[in-house]
Amino acid sequence: MIVGALATTAVGQEQADRAPLMTKWGRQVTPRNAHREYPRPQFVRDDWLNLNGLWSYAIQPADAPRPSDFDGEILVPFPVESALSGVMRRVGPEERVWYRRTFHVPEAWAGRRVLLQFGAVDWHAAIEVNGTAIGEHRGGYDPFSFDITEALVAGGEQELVVIVADPTDAGTQPRGKQVAEPRGIWYTPTTGIWQTVWLEPVPEAHIAAVRMTTDIDRNELRMSATIAHSPAGAHWWAEAYDGQEQVASARGAVGEPLTLAIPDAKRWSPQSPFLYDLRIGIVGGETVTSYVGMREIALGPDEDGVMRLMLNGEALFQYGTLDQGFWPDGLYAAPSDEALRYDLEVTKRLGFNMVRKHVKVEPARWYFWCDKLGLLVWQDMPSGDKYIGGDDPDIERTPESARQFETELGRIIDALANHPSIVMWVPFNEGWGQFDTARNAAWVRQRDPTRLVNSASGWTDRGVGSVHDVHHYPGPGMPPVEPVRAAVLGEFGGLGLPIEGHLWQPDRNWGYRTFADREALTDAYLALVEQLPYFIGRGLAAAVYTQTTDVEIEVNGLMTYDRKVLKFDVARLPKAHRRLYEPPPDVRVIVATAEDDARLWRWTTDTPPDDWHDELFNDTAWKGGEGGFGTEGTPGAIVRTDWKSSDIWIRRSFELVGDLPRRPMLLIHHDEDAKVYLNGRLVAELAGYTTGYIPVPLADASVLRPGPNVIAIHCRQMRGGQYIDAGLIELVER
Repeated sequence: MIVGALATTAVGQEQADRAPLMTKWGRQVTPRNAHREYPRPQFVRDDWLNLNGLWSYAIQPADAPRPSDFDGEILVPFPVESALSGVMRRVGPEERVWYRRTFHVPEAWAGRRVLLQFGAVDWHAAIEVNGTAIGEHRGGYDPFSFDITEALVAGGEQELVVIVADPTDAGTQPRGKQVAEPRGIWYTPTTGIWQTVWLEPVPEAHIAAVRMTTDIDRNELRMSATIAHSPAGAHWWAEAYDGQEQVASARGAVGEPLTLAIPDAKRWSPQSPFLYDLRIGIVGGETVTSYVGMREIALGPDEDGVMRLMLNGEALFQYGTLDQGFWPDGLYAAPSDEALRYDLEVTKRLGFNMVRKHVKVEPARWYFWCDKLGLLVWQDMPSGDKYIGGDDPDIERTPESARQFETELGRIIDALANHPSIVMWVPFNEGWGQFDTARNAAWVRQRDPTRLVNSASGWTDRGVGSVHDVHHYPGPGMPPVEPVRAAVLGEFGGLGLPIEGHLWQPDRNWGYRTFADREALTDAYLALVEQLPYFIGRGLAAAVYTQTTDVEIEVNGLMTYDRKVLKFDVARLPKAHRRLYEPPPDVRVIVATAEDDARLWRWTTDTPPDDWHDELFNDTAWKGGEGGFGTEGTPGAIVRTDWKSSDIWIRRSFELVGDLPRRPMLLIHHDEDAKVYLNGRLVAELAGYTTGYIPVPLADASVLRPGPNVIAIHCRQMRGGQYIDAGLIELVER
């Protein structure tokens, strides 16, 4: 039996018992402790009233009037479909969810305006207070508020009603991975209120918004503010603190920006995520508190002229996880702030310095924890509308669809703009909803010139934006190096391990490649990570591993979906990750591949004698052909000689002059299984296929010798494309 939140209330026990999976935090949730912390850490008012808890709810046909009787109680802020809500019911596009609760306005708020704040409601929300229509909001991911002062009644009980409609995948609106019928990489939808709801009293003249820009070269923080109902001649002010010490202050007329000069400002980074506390106020009026991290993100060439991602003027390889932000008990809503923080703490502890928030936007407290812990964030825009393939042109959205996308994206950028952790905006992922790419990339950059723009993560690059982003599974791999954009690997890995007792469903779970136990999974993961320095040396500026946790039937997370099992050997990962942040190695080519040169091999498709791989074997009867060998259309292949049979054997001689390489590696693209021999000795046995050239450590590097050497390979094709080519390289550490 589920214990905790729903077991202590009259609602939801039956639904909780049917929950496929629960986290430890979900078991501790009660109506009294459901997300009680202040929800907006970068814009804090001391006086507020949390409206999370039990509300009445009813699910009605979309054209039905207000229900006379409600269906029961729902625990806000958990979505209707979630176990923690106590409802656990799907809502169709032809239905609406009615929420109702009452509240009392504290007597101490008399004479002040009252703002009703929503962290997020998915998707179309209409608000009524005491029977008065207050307003509507369309958008599932951005915060919004209403001034409800005029609708309040003097003294006594106030009634709040929220009516929500959500088309999920029946509409063109941004929705991310939500679908009405979950399957594969598509998950259970979220409908209705899924972030904190609260009230705040404010004076007539109050601070509505603040925008911050940091200049680390000048050690300056520049701020602008939107002041509501400001009287003529009013002034505002700001102060910055390092602990208890005030380090900067400024004052100016309302409508004018302020500049705070911070002497020898401490810079924010993953290694040192220092935050200055801020106090911001109107002279003679209200004060809010905030914080800022002094940092700069930009593109720039390294000492070899290769374009890199520069943090605070220095090249930093960004390595993170794909983070989808789903929870088995709360779906879009984490069960608690502690749970929200836990995912990020594990990510940091394992040695990652970045998170890609994938086609979802989180509550403001998630970004606060990224700021506090020191994790860089690539922020995706939730996808929606039509899907296109890699070779298709951009879609043509309807004016309504395009307007909604741009409206929501603009609001999300504005809402998150002050978080130092966010360094990249990602408008489109894998062609989904991708339209007017160049215009949208320029528009995002114009709206926020302080961050980079990843215009199209995946396989639909249009040559614009700050980076060229590709996905390789399992990978790794990289796009070609360019003179003005950085090369990044937006997704790779996806190695799976289903763990019994921690699964969303008992069978048909999947990863891009699945392993039997924790040790095999860790070995396979570290083998991928060991390849990354080669790509970094060639110009790769960032990589994103799929993914932080399992999500429903996907079992390719670092953790299980319930966060109870960390699947990898914690002791081994941080050391491997630290190497990625060292200066990029030089890549010395020992034997060129088809990527660099056309070289002659001897080859046959007839089964050769057993000694075919020996260095003294006579291969003069074999055919001669330039590598690589395969069929056109095989991903990543450079085909110079056709090969269409099931097996191929190839040999090539090469000369080593001078000092022998200290750490030689095989550079190979194989589709599929391959055995590689050097001077007659087996040095690599590789199963499966790659979608590009990857470096592989040699099982025995001592077989190389000065003078003539022979490399021999047997490759077997079983399904799909086919290709084989190889060479030798050495990574020289700087």
